[in-house]
Amino acid sequence: MPTEPRENPNLRATEADREAVVERLQEAAADGRLGFEELDERLGLALSATTHGELVPLTADLTPAVLPSTAEPLVLDGGSHGLSRTGPWQVPPHITVHGGSGGATVDFTETECVLSEVGVEAHGDKGGVTLVVPDSWAVDSDEVDPGFGGVTNRTTAGHLPGSPLIRLTGTGGSGGLYVRHPSGRQRRRQQRT
Repeated sequence: MPTEPRENPNLRATEADREAVVERLQEAAADGRLGFEELDERLGLALSATTHGELVPLTADLTPAVLPSTAEPLVLDGGSHGLSRTGPWQVPPHITVHGGSGGATVDFTETECVLSEVGVEAHGDKGGVTLVVPDSWAVDSDEVDPGFGGVTNRTTAGHLPGSPLIRLTGTGGSGGLYVRHPSGRQRRRQQRT
């Protein structure tokens, strides 16, 4: 997958960026797309990389697997008591989430996602919807109708090639839509596990 034009290859890579590339390389080896020698070589380069530009070529020829478009969409509804989808789960190609009156949080930080793009249709309703995405992911929220609650996208503009892009659509409603990367507390909890 080519580098996004908005991404600066000279940006310093984080530990999470390196880990995301290592994970992609290991998955490619498990699928038989990389041999052991090539895997070892690329892992060494990934672990010593200091910029995004050094990481990009390591996964550029590894296209993510695509789930069939017939896969069932995931529908989540916050209802009156609220909903929080967290922990490890498989990301489908399309997700519809309604905040209801209790609100809904969809956390992608521990998910398994082999898709290059995920469609999320979110409706803030009264309770609002929060999406939490890993640092290496990007979110395109240009197609969202802000409604009364608005749309707040606090994610970084660039993402690692091969990492998922969330195409966000829907409406903010009165509760709004909020998109962010993991909080410091979430990061510390993940490092302990």
